Amino acid sequence: MRKLALRSLALPALLSGFLCLAQTPTAPRSAAVTPAFRPNDPLNAVAYEHFYNLEYPRAVENFQQIVQRHSDDPFAVNHLLTAVLMRELYRMGAMNSGEYANDSFVGNVHRPADPKAKEQIQNLVERAEELEDARLKTNPKDIDALYARGVTRANLSLYTALVERAWFSALRNAVGARRDHERVLELDPHYTDAKLVVGTHLYVLGSLPWSVKVAVAMVGLSGSKDKGIQYLRDVANSNGESSVDAKIVLALFLRREHSYQESLQIIRGLAAAYPRNLLFALEEGNLLRAEGHNTDAAAVYRKVFDAGKQGRYPSLHYELAALSLGDLLRSQKDYGGAATAYLDVQTVKDADPEYKQRAALSAGQMYDGLSNRTFAIKEYQSVIAVDPKSPQADVARKCLENPCPDH
Repeated sequence: MRKLALRSLALPALLSGFLCLAQTPTAPRSAAVTPAFRPNDPLNAVAYEHFYNLEYPRAVENFQQIVQRHSDDPFAVNHLLTAVLMRELYRMGAMNSGEYANDSFVGNVHRPADPKAKEQIQNLVERAEELEDARLKTNPKDIDALYARGVTRANLSLYTALVERAWFSALRNAVGARRDHERVLELDPHYTDAKLVVGTHLYVLGSLPWSVKVAVAMVGLSGSKDKGIQYLRDVANSNGESSVDAKIVLALFLRREHSYQESLQIIRGLAAAYPRNLLFALEEGNLLRAEGHNTDAAAVYRKVFDAGKQGRYPSLHYELAALSLGDLLRSQKDYGGAATAYLDVQTVKDADPEYKQRAALSAGQMYDGLSNRTFAIKEYQSVIAVDPKSPQADVARKCLENPCPDH
């Protein structure tokens, strides 16, 4: 069962659209296709513009104003909850899509969460649930309240998975979110937004090994990758509140299915719609690399890094583009080019300390591969200087004792 819980955590990790989302990629953005956010407040469009461009502080500020004007609306509270949660996940370094393309993310340890952010998230979850439960107590068939509760549970599942690392609790909330939205679809089959949670769950469970599927079926759950993807396409092609979120989940699932061209089409549309979103821009390079187009991927990483130097991504860690380029060149045994890319990370003001360590360690290994021990030692020493207690520092100490050429 633990393996089931861990694998199923791909669900909550995807539900909140951790890369942020945008319009249908085949059409330019326009007021005519703006999603119908609830409550009906004009500030929602502004808030989500900031949110989808990873400008979380401004998005949170806008959503707080909306909550003040609509204090009894669970949709308003859920929007603020999502923005606060995604802001914290980005700060923690938990939004690299490469980790979610497989199951490796369950073992990754990111920076610890801010206690104040955790408290705020927990308070918002409680506030949303109080509003939802009060409405459902009056009317158990209140479709909007059921849908809102499912969204709250999905957010709580994401929080317990990636912040608290509480896998079984996350799984329970993920299943609860699915149950709520399945009930919504029973009451109103045209409530397309509800297909996001259900479709994601269907795909994830449909991706499990046969033996695990049997165990899941015994507790009343089923899965189907094809049906899940179709549900996501339905939401993505709608003009509902979840249409933007469905696109990023769909792009990620298509990546897992090696449908790189369709995923690329979606990601390029997102990047064009939200040009200040660093993660969308990087994902194009990641997808090109996954498809084997290494030269094109390298060009994308260089373009993103140059744009970052020119101020395109303020307050975002665009040095990740140089790190990604270094990893790509390293895989091609271009140790000199990889070392240069890794060193570019150190030129970025206020670069993420973890990225700096990873880049310096990798640069040292590249220099060892080039038999340049003097430069290698310098890089290993810089790794330790950033954080002597980190796992990267432990590796660097070993490389100081004996050369660590890339293999």
